[in-house]
Amino acid sequence: MATKKSAPGWSDVKTKLSDFDRAALIGLVQDLYAASKDNQAFLHARFALGDDVLKPYKATIDRWLWPDVFKNQDTSVAKAKKAISDYKKAIGQPEGLAELMVFYCERAAGFSNDVGLQDEGYFDALVRMFGQALKTIDGLPVGAERKLTHF
Repeated sequence: MATKKSAPGWSDVKTKLSDFDRAALIGLVQDLYAASKDNQAFLHARFALGDDVLKPYKATIDRWLWPDVFKNQDTSVAKAKKAISDYKKAIGQPEGLAELMVFYCERAAGFSNDVGLQDEGYFDALVRMFGQALKTIDGLPVGAERKLTHF
């Protein structure tokens, strides 16, 4: 009976990376950067590059919480929340997280009001995000909330 090999994981990748020199690592990161806009947003946020590292995350939140109903686009709370989670993995600065959470709440509330959305799951997610936003803002250093663009 053949043994079942498990799927490769981080430790397997880490082992392979240990053989790379500096140039090979930079080449790998360049390939990852070119592979997707999500990777680009991650690296821009991680290294604080550009004027607004929150912009791509806000664009994702906006797309999934305020879709174009005339193009028959749908909402997705999970995909909007994933943008916040992705930012948290990239850099996770509390001020940026708070701003994304507040933006999430603004877009969700605005869309539901604009189109008369009556979706209990959508509202529940909005209330939970509002609570998380308040908790995050409460944890900011004194005066930091003034730096948020929504305050």
